[in-house]
Amino acid sequence: MNRETRKMVQALQPHELSALEIAGDYWGHTEQFKTYRSIHYPEFDICATPLPEQFDLIIAEQVFEHLLWPYRAGKNVFEMLRPGGHFLITTPFLIRIHAAPYDCSRWTETGIRYFLAECGFDLERIQTGSWGNRACVRANFTRWAWHWPWRSLRNEANFPVSVWALAQK
Repeated sequence: MNRETRKMVQALQPHELSALEIAGDYWGHTEQFKTYRSIHYPEFDICATPLPEQFDLIIAEQVFEHLLWPYRAGKNVFEMLRPGGHFLITTPFLIRIHAAPYDCSRWTETGIRYFLAECGFDLERIQTGSWGNRACVRANFTRWAWHWPWRSLRNEANFPVSVWALAQK
C-alpha cells in the first residue's frame, strides 16, 4: 500500500503543493512539499470544524476508521481543499479492531468511493485501490504483524488489509 500511495503523491508534484496531514507526520519526513502542516486530535478535531485555510493535498492515513463522525470529517476535508485539490485517505479493512480510542468504520473500494462522493467529491474523480492477502490477514489475528522480507507481497483482491482512495475536488 505504501508504494502505491507514494507513487500517487509523487505524481502530483509534491514540491508544488501545500499539504496537510491529519493525525500523522510521516509525509512531512518523506516528501518535500511547498508547505506542510500536521494536525492532531485533540488540538484539532476534524469532525467538529474545518480549518480556516485551504490546501492542495490533505492526507489522512489510518485515521477515518477511528472517527465517530466520518461524514462530518469528510465534508470538512472537502471544504479545506482548494479547487482541484486532492484528498488521500487510507483505512484498514481486514484487520482486528484497534480502538484508539474508537474503531468504528471499514470500507471496501466501492464503499469508500461512495462515502467520498457523499462528502462532495465527484465520483468520476476518485481513484481507489486496496492491498492484502490471506497470509497478511492471518498474521494480524493475534498481534500486529510487520512486513518481513520473506513474506509474500502478492495482492489478493478478495483479502484487502487496507483500502485507499485519492479523491480530487
